[in-house]
Amino acid sequence: QVLAWGLRGLRGGVRAPSLEVQCGGHTLRTPTITDLATNPNFPINAFLLTLLLPAQEELVPPLRLRVLDTRDFGYRPEVGQACVRGLGQFYCQPHGQGQPHSQGEHPSPGTPQPGFSPSSSLCSLQILPRITTEKGTAGKAAEEEEEDEDEDEDDWWSKFYAAMGDKAKSRRGTKRDRLKIYSCELEAVPEFEGLQDFCQTFPLYQPGGHPSAGDDPVGEFKGLFHIYPLPEDPGASPPPRHFQELPPSQPQKCLVRVYIIRAFDLPPRDRNGLCDPYVRVSLGTKTLGQRDQYVPNTLEPVFGRMFEVTGTIPLEKDLRVTLVDYDLLPPDQEIGTTTIDLENRLLSRYRAHCGLPTLYHTTGPGCWRDQLPPSRTLERFARTRGLPAPEFNAEGTAVTFGDHLFLLSHFESSPPRQRHPGAPRERLALHVLRACHLVPQHLETRTLYNSTQPGLEQGKVQLWVDIFPASLGPPGPAVDITPHKPQRYELRCVVWNTRDVDLGDINLVGQQMSDIYVTGWLDGLEEQRQRTDVHYRSLQGDGAFNWRFLFSFEYLVAEQLCVLPRKEHFWSLDETVLKVPPKLILQVWDNDKFSADDFLGVLELELTRLPRPAQHPQDCTPTLQGTPQSPWPWQGKRVPSQFSLFRQKRARGWWPCTVQEGDKRRLSGKLELSLELLTAKEAEERPAGKGREDPNMYPTLPAPMRPEWSFLWLQAPLRTLRYTVWQQHRCRLSLALALLLLFALLLTFVYAAPGYFAMKLVNPLQSLHLAG
Repeated sequence: QVLAWGLRGLRGGVRAPSLEVQCGGHTLRTPTITDLATNPNFPINAFLLTLLLPAQEELVPPLRLRVLDTRDFGYRPEVGQACVRGLGQFYCQPHGQGQPHSQGEHPSPGTPQPGFSPSSSLCSLQILPRITTEKGTAGKAAEEEEEDEDEDEDDWWSKFYAAMGDKAKSRRGTKRDRLKIYSCELEAVPEFEGLQDFCQTFPLYQPGGHPSAGDDPVGEFKGLFHIYPLPEDPGASPPPRHFQELPPSQPQKCLVRVYIIRAFDLPPRDRNGLCDPYVRVSLGTKTLGQRDQYVPNTLEPVFGRMFEVTGTIPLEKDLRVTLVDYDLLPPDQEIGTTTIDLENRLLSRYRAHCGLPTLYHTTGPGCWRDQLPPSRTLERFARTRGLPAPEFNAEGTAVTFGDHLFLLSHFESSPPRQRHPGAPRERLALHVLRACHLVPQHLETRTLYNSTQPGLEQGKVQLWVDIFPASLGPPGPAVDITPHKPQRYELRCVVWNTRDVDLGDINLVGQQMSDIYVTGWLDGLEEQRQRTDVHYRSLQGDGAFNWRFLFSFEYLVAEQLCVLPRKEHFWSLDETVLKVPPKLILQVWDNDKFSADDFLGVLELELTRLPRPAQHPQDCTPTLQGTPQSPWPWQGKRVPSQFSLFRQKRARGWWPCTVQEGDKRRLSGKLELSLELLTAKEAEERPAGKGREDPNMYPTLPAPMRPEWSFLWLQAPLRTLRYTVWQQHRCRLSLALALLLLFALLLTFVYAAPGYFAMKLVNPLQSLHLAG
């Protein structure tokens, strides 16, 4: 039995083609397509061809397809041909015999399966109760895990990060509203049979020879073959035919929404080893995408863009998504292209035109976006499978579908906690649809190729496509996938005190001391480096500062990264955006006047995973303590060892300062800090100055209380001697001075005694008196 659906992409001015199917000496001719440009489908689609085939598959002759065009004067040239081998993949039982196979039991191509019918229903009703039970159990477990989660609905990016396994970037409440990310094209997912379950695509080649691997096809034939045995008794009635329930073969006008999320592993196109990609979407003669909307200097661009285009399927069935590298002087270079067959997705029985979400919402970021509500979608699903329509009870909490009863309590053990859950009827219909293994809400990863380098991958792009036929009414609202803009924050770090800092210098009397000061900056923003004043002559590693650091930065909440736009060179046209974790770096130094300052220790604090500080300096240790274990259950919940400053906003305490020695880090001091995180608006409403400058508010920082000997020795040398020598050795100095005076007196006596005794012996004054 032959399903001849239509011909696509024929070249060379073909007017009115027809198809010939030849096998085993028999030929089947289809009616002519009268107007290929208006409707490329055949007017009659289902045909029967009776053949005598050998039982051994190796001896089965191939199918030969010939496309003939109708020209003037009865001329019918051959414009395309194809040869289909390995007919075992089309073997099946007569319609109505055997049970349909469940998901995952489809035969692989090339393997004869006499008990399998490719046209059978996707949903095996015999296994639906088992699926329902498993689903209900999983739902209960998920609800138990989410008892403490917020009711607020999260945006699409939160679901994306949750699906990527990044729990830190995904917000709470996204565990149940899941997003499936496929690491390949949707056509390559095994359970969806390449989306060719309704009809397959057979490439047509130039007639007159055997096509080789490098030949380009001249067109495509869309169709399917079913081979099944007929009764050996000539008088027996033939079995019912396949291909009874076929969709309309007329072209459909559709609205196509293409969501481009990101690309990665792109090849470099510029001299700096990067590229400036932008997206171009083409359907038929329509092309969307502007070259000025490029992402500069990156090989992993995040686009977050949605393109909306209308087209007539199958006349415009091939959607082309191209990444192009922007150049200052056109033409731009094509990076790679991927092509999506929209017709296969629209005709597939797996409902690939719009993925099914996990939860049903009537409003909000996860609002139902399909044209038909889940209940009508389930009715349409049953009609296309030849099943009776589902019957709901009055409350919408139970449905009879395929001779089975499904209860909403099987899927939801408690009332939904989201704000807009929708009617029970619609929620139950969605649960039943998801149990039928249809295409879920997803994100596919497609490989890019370039015609100048055939067969070589040019990177990958992650996207999904929604197709909405105009005959079904207007679609729901589009999903907002706009990337989050970074927000401006201000970090206020007050350095209060230090304790037990290493002493790196020795004073005049041999005492160990340090002239301590602290520097700080945010990782990646070294130009904002700030430093405190110097606490001179710290004899025990204690320092008092009361000094405020102010750091302004842009933070991307969705990715929990700081955004650092900067130009690599002064001649660069665009800024390169770097993303780094928000990390505060504080270093303790010993100030020296005539040599380089001595490094005493460092403290690195990642603001999203901030270790909980100690409230007392004696409790501050260099190793991060784990979650405190309480032996008494009545002492409440355990306090986590890490927290996010973006949630807590404020923190104060003692953090350890360490230094690297060999393979280990040693405690080299302790810093008492207070950290406060404010948005740009809050910082404007509560101004504060750097250090102790005006406006000295929030909080007001007084001058530090330092010892009298904490000053620079060059400013007052005598005071330096007073506090270094006199206070330590006053007794010895007093004794030394007394001995020095005594020694001076002794020297004076020794020096003056000989002259005095000589004068006494000679007595020259007496001789003068006698002479007078």
